[in-house]
Amino acid sequence: MKGQILVFSIVGCPHCMKAKFTLGELNLPYVDVSVDKYQESVRKDLVERTGKRTVPQIFFNAHHVGGNDDLQELVQDKERLQKLIQEVEENESPADAPQVPDTSLKNTSGTDGDFNFSCELDDCALLVKDLRESGLISDHRRGLKVYKDSFVGREFVDWVVKTKDVDRKRAVEIGQALIEQHFGRHVKNSNDLEFEDSDKIYRLIEDDTATALNQGMSSLCEPRRASELGEELRRLILDIYSEHLSKDGKGVDYKGIRDNAKYQLYVKHTAELVRVDIASATRAEKLAFFINVYNALVIHANVQNGPPTNLWQRYKFFNRTCYIIGGHIYSLQDIENGVLRSNRKGIGQFSRPFSKSDPRINIALETPEPLIHFALVCGAKSCPPIKTYSASGIYHELKLAAEAFLESSDGCEILAEKNEVKLSKILQWYKVDFGCSDNSVLQWIHEHMGDGEKKTTLGKMLASGNYKQSYLSYNWALNSKS
Repeated sequence: MKGQILVFSIVGCPHCMKAKFTLGELNLPYVDVSVDKYQESVRKDLVERTGKRTVPQIFFNAHHVGGNDDLQELVQDKERLQKLIQEVEENESPADAPQVPDTSLKNTSGTDGDFNFSCELDDCALLVKDLRESGLISDHRRGLKVYKDSFVGREFVDWVVKTKDVDRKRAVEIGQALIEQHFGRHVKNSNDLEFEDSDKIYRLIEDDTATALNQGMSSLCEPRRASELGEELRRLILDIYSEHLSKDGKGVDYKGIRDNAKYQLYVKHTAELVRVDIASATRAEKLAFFINVYNALVIHANVQNGPPTNLWQRYKFFNRTCYIIGGHIYSLQDIENGVLRSNRKGIGQFSRPFSKSDPRINIALETPEPLIHFALVCGAKSCPPIKTYSASGIYHELKLAAEAFLESSDGCEILAEKNEVKLSKILQWYKVDFGCSDNSVLQWIHEHMGDGEKKTTLGKMLASGNYKQSYLSYNWALNSKS
């Protein structure tokens, strides 16, 4: 190309990544300019050229295409797109076109000045921005309890009626939209999904006092489908794993991950989990999404908070390590036992993760998926190797993961001379998922093993009925490379 395609973006912007992905799919080379890394003069020039503070902003030479939505429309207009491609291929970028900023203009102060850019906002996001500037958000007392950074339903309705020129009914509908789109919730009961024109107190989710690792990071961008966000996170996670996993896929260089720019980008993207649309996801999409998020959450927690070192710390780790996903808190236990095991009791749990009134029960799989036990990684050395999973190939990938785990001595050890089978503790802890009885578990294992000598030997043992079964000790030592 004689000319150039410029994409002005910011780090962590989903619309920017989608636009760049689209250009890549079209085999169009582009130059990515992260405006948040440059001084105020560069950002100011972009605002003057486009009249916008949102990114991405895309240029074919001097022609301003616009944002991601504009690019997607352009892709549908084949004739117009081809003319722009031809312009860039045949002509150098003119003097009046935007240029790649000089590296001397990079921001070394660590601040963004007055020109902060964001992705394209939806209507509720704009309302939240106004709400923050309204003075309604403050501390509210009810009896002895003080609810910090909250607002009262009736006062919110008053404010919307006054500033948005709507009646009270419409103002309540706007408040309801904040709840449904996972911007806010009732301070006492997160399962209460009704917004009321009353003295009930509400809080923006990003101001909540929860201990989620993506707390306070709510994205104001339009929420994305789980399948789309999940695939993007999968690619990031895969890049991180490829650089920091041992050759067998079980050891992790946590210290190296902490300083990796891709890990920092992943952490930024966890803000999008707060409002991700998981309700419309298919079973395959949920499987891939939640398995990848679970494994990434384990890594995130070990990097940020350090690994658990004893039984009590492990209990806390799995029950309290959490993300906000689709407006609700999901701990590691909630993801594994609530969603992926179709709301079954986990190890040491006296009740199911989700009650009948818990809205998260609508996200849970209709039936458990036993293959998840060969994909979820707990951070210990006896866990299965770390991989990533795609919605399009999830069942094939899970089958391969099961075969690999059962082929290893960590998953299944067969001592033919002793007629003995030793199994991973995982298969004992979750026996109910594999058929309940010891014999049913072994039959399941035999069916899901890859073809080979090990499977043949196990088959002969099962046919004879003359075998001894036991379980391997579980190695809870951290799967760290260092």
